[in-house]
Amino acid sequence: MASKKNILTLALIVLIQSIGMAQTDWGWDWKDTSKISVKKLPQHNEFLNNQYPYPAAPRNQWELGFGVGASSITGDIKSKTGFGATVSLRKALNHTFSIRTGLTGLWNSGTANAFQAAVGRPDYKNRTYQLGFDVIASLNAASHYRGNPKTNVYVLMGYALNASNVLYRRPGGAQSGYSTFYGFNQNENFTNSQAGTITTFGGATINGRQAYTLYHGLNLGGGIAFKLSNKVNIGLEHKYTFTVPGYDFLDGVRAGNNNDYIGFTSARVNVNIGNTSKKVQPLWWLNPNNFVYSELNSPAHMKMPKVVLPDADKDGVTDQFDLEPNTPAGAPVDTHGRAKDTDGDGVPDYKDKELLTAQKCFPVNNDGIGTCPEPACCKEIKDMIANMKPAEAAPQCNIGSLPSIQFKGKATLSKDAQNILNGVAARINANPTCNIKVIGYGASSKSAQQLSWDRVNAVIKYLVEKQGISESRFIFTYGQDGDANTVDLQGTLDAGPNTVPAPHPNLKSRN
Repeated sequence: MASKKNILTLALIVLIQSIGMAQTDWGWDWKDTSKISVKKLPQHNEFLNNQYPYPAAPRNQWELGFGVGASSITGDIKSKTGFGATVSLRKALNHTFSIRTGLTGLWNSGTANAFQAAVGRPDYKNRTYQLGFDVIASLNAASHYRGNPKTNVYVLMGYALNASNVLYRRPGGAQSGYSTFYGFNQNENFTNSQAGTITTFGGATINGRQAYTLYHGLNLGGGIAFKLSNKVNIGLEHKYTFTVPGYDFLDGVRAGNNNDYIGFTSARVNVNIGNTSKKVQPLWWLNPNNFVYSELNSPAHMKMPKVVLPDADKDGVTDQFDLEPNTPAGAPVDTHGRAKDTDGDGVPDYKDKELLTAQKCFPVNNDGIGTCPEPACCKEIKDMIANMKPAEAAPQCNIGSLPSIQFKGKATLSKDAQNILNGVAARINANPTCNIKVIGYGASSKSAQQLSWDRVNAVIKYLVEKQGISESRFIFTYGQDGDANTVDLQGTLDAGPNTVPAPHPNLKSRN
């Protein structure tokens, strides 16, 4: 047993040293609201609009696992290498902790050594079935130096409800001469005690007990998994099950105060299950720091402050490149910060009352006015320039990203959807230059197109009738390719129809 444990420990150390392979992507598009549950969608919409610093956790897949491997019992009889098999279902609570439930079958046996046989301890066979519930802590999901992990190193602790059937054979007996253990054997005639058990069941009642013993167990263990793809990973796990509060008859022998326990080393194949269009990988395969470092490397979400370089005279040329750093406020300057002198008469433009003095009228006075009389046409041109109105700035739509509206079933707005639209209405009213494009999806069939029309119509109708927004500000768009249960809102300066005829009114759904 000691050599097996040493080999397992060495294998785990070698496998752990392989940790370092990593992905560089976040694992999902943080703008994709389809992976956010309806309950968490308000938080994520606030995050998308920079009103809240934390994104909502996405829905993630379950992991279905299968394992086979070697099992052994540490007790009062020398154990042989047995066999075990398990099937499990695991779900992430966050990036570190997950829970797993599973069914495990363990088939073990032991043969007494010379000393054990000499003192009358029998050979045994043990069949144990476990229903386990484990809490798993992933040790390497988060990292400041790589993206998503390619390996998952974890430890586990949990509870197991165990049912064991023990058969024993006296030393020197026939190979087929195994008997069911009912709390005593031919060589150990002690009073039956069921201390440490819940109950016994199955088969005949002998010595106050039956063939199977039901008892509590404490699971402790650890393992490592290697990611082959976003769907499949393989792993190696070792787990001990200790009897609680203590049971010493897993090998049919009680010697001293030692309590028997079971070890199980398994090779595992794990498969992620769930709709990938709605759920991300299990969270232990995603680094929770991905978004932070992605933003630091290439900002796509954060609001960046405007870079301000020193410019003492406020002429638009930074001090580093300003060759005339003390020009008066408002004075026009060239690219080197020097006051402009358009006509080259020696008087800077900010003092020159005659910007375009002809050279034949040089020299000029201190106001830049030459010695030539001013033609009548020039005065008219000056008056026209002085009376010109500045061009009006083109209108802009700064409403930003608007949340998606999720539907279930027909075209009825849920309470959550109405609450989201109430917030959208306030933003629409605060941005009067913006029109709102209401986009519905579902192009696969006539019924899908009609349902898309009904949902878009429900959103516009709510914002017009309940929130008092002018119908002329909406652009009615339906039947697009995309998630049929989603209606998107987009701010725009474009114009378009605010209502369109129902495409298939004979298929019109009931709200």
